[in-house]
Formats: sequence, structure tokens, C-alpha cells
Amino acid sequence: MKIRDWDRNLKVRLFGEALIHITFWMFFPFMTIYFTDAFGKDKAGFLLIFSQVFSVVASLLGGYCADRFGRKRMMVLSAYGQGLAFFFFALASSPWFTSPFVGFLCFSLAGIFGSFYWPASQAMVADVVPEEDRSSVFAVFYTSMNIAVVIGPMIGGIFYEEHRFELLLAAGVSCVLLATILVKMLRETVPFYSIESDGSMKWYQFLREQIRSYGIIIRDKTFLLFIVAGILVGQTMMQLDLLIPVYTKEVVEKQTLFSIGAYSVLLSGEKAFGLLISENGLLVALFTVWVTKWMSHYRERSVFIWSSIIYGISIMMFGQTTNIWGLIIAMAVFTFAELMTAGIQQTFISKLAPEEMRGQYFAAASLRWTIGRTIAPLSITITVWLSYQWTFLILSVLAFFSAFIYSIMFQRFEKQQAKKTVPQM
Repeated sequence: MKIRDWDRNLKVRLFGEALIHITFWMFFPFMTIYFTDAFGKDKAGFLLIFSQVFSVVASLLGGYCADRFGRKRMMVLSAYGQGLAFFFFALASSPWFTSPFVGFLCFSLAGIFGSFYWPASQAMVADVVPEEDRSSVFAVFYTSMNIAVVIGPMIGGIFYEEHRFELLLAAGVSCVLLATILVKMLRETVPFYSIESDGSMKWYQFLREQIRSYGIIIRDKTFLLFIVAGILVGQTMMQLDLLIPVYTKEVVEKQTLFSIGAYSVLLSGEKAFGLLISENGLLVALFTVWVTKWMSHYRERSVFIWSSIIYGISIMMFGQTTNIWGLIIAMAVFTFAELMTAGIQQTFISKLAPEEMRGQYFAAASLRWTIGRTIAPLSITITVWLSYQWTFLILSVLAFFSAFIYSIMFQRFEKQQAKKTVPQM
């Protein structure tokens, strides 16, 4: 399905959200550095966990609000809410007033509003795109986001240290601009019956039902192992915007990236991290399709296990070098591990799930990221008691252990599949 054939709602959102992603990624990768400098590594880790808990609850309620109040309304309110949060964050980082605590509250509030925005955004795609075309539409939005991940940190790496106020102000303006565009140009797409059917259920009842539905992971041991392995290896992946930026700022000294004659490019630790995050986004944007096709030639068991092992190797490489080119190589290995399973995870979940419970399984599968994201900031706190090298080593061990769990899980899965294929007498 070509972009020119898209519903106008999607065209408006594609370009509006691209602007949001670029401005967001100009400062977001550096927020861990900001909070670590302000509160110390021990407090910053626990504060980020605290912030994520509220975002997890908001994401659980996001689908209910999108059905109950409408996609457009939730997206508009969320965009305005994020804009207001970023404006106050900018004020708390301004030349006239500085308050890291107010900044943290605003950052958490922006995350909560974002958790309400994206379920409505995803639901709108399902509302207006035929099922056979949805994957291609989601792929375009995913590519757009990764282009922003390339551009944003490069700009942020140049301006963040001395112009954080201006970057946060730009994020606030972008969110308000997006909300205004959505008000003027979007139409509501929520089915009428959805609002009617959810009208009798209160938000706390819905939340209780959501939590109860996750009990499925206890009954299905194979799926439980899949969740546990995903949480463990996710601790490695999620350090991209947690431990790695703090590490590069504190440990990586200013050094030359390259020089041509009298001209040379010097990078501080923060600018080096901006380069690394841009490298990750660029590699994802360029090679996702190619690596996915390559991995399709191998057994899923091998792909999942080797992805975890390569994650472990890459995070260990980060802890063993402070040279910028060594870090660039480590990031390339890290990104390859990410791309190995990017295209097959959803397909594998659909294989695990009974057809009549597929929606519940996909919802429960998101626990890999929600639980993983909640506990991942502990890595920052651990560095207070241990060195960076030991912290990276612990993360690599978790990744290696996830490979072991994947191995056990696939043994169970293959036995289950074999039983299904045995003819009944």
C-alpha cells in the first residue's frame, strides 16, 4: 500500500509525528545523564523506576481510553499534555529558574501522556487500514521513527550541553503544533459500537481485567519462559538510553574521531553518545528488512539463542573500551543482535498463542518490555557499588542466561508441536 493511497489521517500523522520524534530524540538520550548529575546515580536509578511504573499503568489504560473516549480525542489531549509538560521542563532548565526535581516530574508526566497517545495511534491504523496492508503501514511509521533516531541525537549532541532549555522548548512547541494539526485535520475513527460496549465498564474495572488476563503466562509454561527470557535480554537492550549515556559521559575522554590534514573532528563523551545512538538508528533503518530476510533462512530457536549471546558479547565490549572506534564497533554488534529478532518475534508469538486467545497473548507479551523497562534503571544504581566493567559483565551474564532459557523454552515448544502433528487414533 503506497503512501499516496493512505487515509488522510495517516498522512497527517506520519509527517506530524516525524517532527515530534526528531525533537524528542534531540534531548531524550541525554536525560539519564541530566538526572544522574542532578540526583546521583543511586537516586536517579530509583527515580527512573518510579517514573516508569506510572507509564506502565498508563499504557494499560491507554487502550481503554482510546475505545471509550475516541482515538482523536486521546491523541489531541495527550499531545497537548506532552507539550505543556515540556514547556514546564524547559522552564525548570531555563537561565532564570533551575529545578531538577520539577524537571523530573515534567519528564515523568510527558512519559505518562505518551503512554496514552500511542495505543490510540495504533488503534487508528487498525481502524482505517485493511488487515493485509497494516504491516506495511506500521513499517513506514517504524522507519520514520528510526530516521528521527538518526537525526535527533546528532542535533542534540551538538546543542544539548549548552542549549538544553532551547531543545526542551522546541519539543514543547512541536507537541502543541502536532495537537493543533490533529484538531484541524484528523477525523474520529473509533467504531461507535466500541464506545457503546465499553460505556458500562469503569477504568478501574478495565485495569483489573487487564491484570487478571496476564494470569495466562502462569498457565502456559512455554510462554512464561518466553516472557522471562525477554525480560532478561531486555536488560541489555534497554541500557542504550540508560547506562551507556552515563558511561560515555563519565569514562570516555575527549578524543579525535578522524582527521583530514589540519581538519579534525573531536568528540566529548556526550557527543560520542549522540554519535552512537545515531549509528544505531541508521543501521536499524538501513538493514532491518535485509537482516530479517537473512534470519528467515535459520531456525527460530537458533536466531533467538544467538541474538541473546551476541547481545551479551556486545554489552561486554562496551565495558572493555573507552576508544570511540571500539564503541562504534560494539554498537554495530549490539544493533545486529537487535535486528536478528526484530522481524520474527511477533510471528513466533502467534505460533505460541491459541487462535481464540491471540489478542491476550500479544498483550501479555508486552510484559517483556514493561517489566524490563521498569527494572532496567537498577543498572545505574549498581554502578554506585560496583565498577562499570562489573555492571556490564552482570548485564552480559543476564543475556547469556536468557539464551539458556530460550533453549529450554524451544525444547518444550518443539515437543508441543510434535504432539500436535501426531495423528490421533
